[in-house]
Amino acid sequence: GYRIPDEIIERDYGCGDPSAHVQEGDAVLDLGSGGGKICFIAAQLVGPEGRVIGIDMNDSMLELARWAGVRVAETLGYANVEFRKARIQDLRTDLARVDAHLTDHPVRSAEDLAAFDEFRSQIAQEEPLVPDGSVDIVLSNCVLNLVRHEEKDALFRELYRVVQRGGRVAISDIVSDEEVPEHLREDPELWSGCISGALRENEFLEALESVGFYGVEIAERSDRPWRTVEGIEFRSLTVTARKGKEGPCLDRGQAVIYRGPWKRVIDDDGHVLERGQPMAVCDKTFNIFQGSPYAASIVAVHPRIEIPIEEAPPFDCSPRSIRDPSETKGAGYDETTQPGDDSCGPGDCC
Repeated sequence: GYRIPDEIIERDYGCGDPSAHVQEGDAVLDLGSGGGKICFIAAQLVGPEGRVIGIDMNDSMLELARWAGVRVAETLGYANVEFRKARIQDLRTDLARVDAHLTDHPVRSAEDLAAFDEFRSQIAQEEPLVPDGSVDIVLSNCVLNLVRHEEKDALFRELYRVVQRGGRVAISDIVSDEEVPEHLREDPELWSGCISGALRENEFLEALESVGFYGVEIAERSDRPWRTVEGIEFRSLTVTARKGKEGPCLDRGQAVIYRGPWKRVIDDDGHVLERGQPMAVCDKTFNIFQGSPYAASIVAVHPRIEIPIEEAPPFDCSPRSIRDPSETKGAGYDETTQPGDDSCGPGDCC
């Protein structure tokens, strides 16, 4: 088991385990870290070469997590966890610096308020608490729904901003199967119970896609509702997503074959893959499809003669087109060969 102080285990309020998606050496950001349980699990998974940052805005929880962090480091023999104060929908603003500034420069007038706003804006832009593209994976365990509905868009944009290209997110949260009506959203008791701020399940996935993530996938979904209110079911969901589809589309003569079992599938950019057909794709998509979570379903068809990327023309990803094998093999290709030693499968058919 993981080496975590009992005081932290006793104060665990999560609804899933996003740490299962952490890899050795990762730079991890945990949103709403609380007492630090997920951070301390991640610290052991990433090892001494990785690092973990916990974000919370509750001073008592930050104090508890830092206390436990010293003990976890003593047990592990290395210290790779730190805790920072911020709102999870604003990872640029260091609230510890804001607190210190307000102590020295209390706001007593409109002029003071203007000066404070300027200070806060300056540190957020020039010295963001969590810089752009600085982590491999963002984790969150049942805290995104504590952010008010009107701030959800900013929250998802922040998730995307801080993850580096090629990085990912793993989010566990409570979602609803129907839209949560206004009178439930305004119920303070239901807010603390992770009900009022819950997104509808499909909206949760769409929110990740809308800011630029791809490969959005339900990793875990609770069969039984955690709670039902006025006929609306609320359950735990763990979702993963990836970042890295930005950039130009270039044609290097590549194709991908979808193995099945569906007759056809459509990816986040609208590429339609027909089962068994060599579908033309750009270099960027070709590389994405060879990674998780697509690789097991895809056969990569490389061109016989590689086109250097600096010589590749633009590729129009909008039409659905089959890549003719002659195009992949190159003009004038008419080679004839003898059967190879490994060209046949088992049996005597060859």
